[in-house]
Amino acid sequence: MMVKELSKKVYVSLFLLTGLLIYSAVSIDYSSFSTFSGSMGLEVLKGLTKPDWSFVYDGSGEDLTSLLIVTLGIAFLGTFIGTILALPFTLLSASNLWQSAPFVSQFGKLICNILRAFPELVFAIIFVKVVGPGVFAGVMAIGVHHIGMLGKLYTEELEAMDEKLIEDTEAVGANFWQLLFFIRVPYLMPIYSSLSLNHFEIAVRSATTLGLVGAGGIGAPLIFAIQTRSWGKVSIILLGVMSTVFILDIITGFLRRKLR
Repeated sequence: MMVKELSKKVYVSLFLLTGLLIYSAVSIDYSSFSTFSGSMGLEVLKGLTKPDWSFVYDGSGEDLTSLLIVTLGIAFLGTFIGTILALPFTLLSASNLWQSAPFVSQFGKLICNILRAFPELVFAIIFVKVVGPGVFAGVMAIGVHHIGMLGKLYTEELEAMDEKLIEDTEAVGANFWQLLFFIRVPYLMPIYSSLSLNHFEIAVRSATTLGLVGAGGIGAPLIFAIQTRSWGKVSIILLGVMSTVFILDIITGFLRRKLR
């Protein structure tokens, strides 16, 4: 009986997914294909195979190396701010800390959901208008978005931890703060550190696009190079971003394995 019910749910799910796929394919506007030019595509590919190596470093502060360092700085500071400020929201959102007042955790989760509902690019546009264009707007955009993202993940880990550890410690008279600092924090810190490292990688990728709206980093020269069809500069910027992300992936992957 249960097998039949499961099969029915699978068929219904497949039917809905198929319908959604067909609707998505039909509703897309394909008129832009009329402007497709094979020769232009070949020109772009040819340009991308000839990176402009002179842009790697020229001492001007506007070269690839300098801008990648700025991009890494934006990502690091944004992740640091998001990590620190996500912790109080985690304490506010964890339902197992507010069993006598569940509305508190619901309110905390609502705030985290709101903060993570909008991508960094939207926050960057807002902060560029508020504090002006530059690196600070990019840092704040990543930081605010990561409060919501990390707050949600931290809360899930806090709610999922083994409560038997808490019960055993409570039995010997430990209070809330002793449980928090001597049981919960040591148990969760490696997990939280791993999550923060993972989101630092994500922040680096996000920081490369924030320059598109004036929030600093490598994004501004990238979009300018694309607009002026400087494909050699586009190629070297893309190579620099890919190399940076690849190296960071190796380093943070190693650190995450050590934290397990």
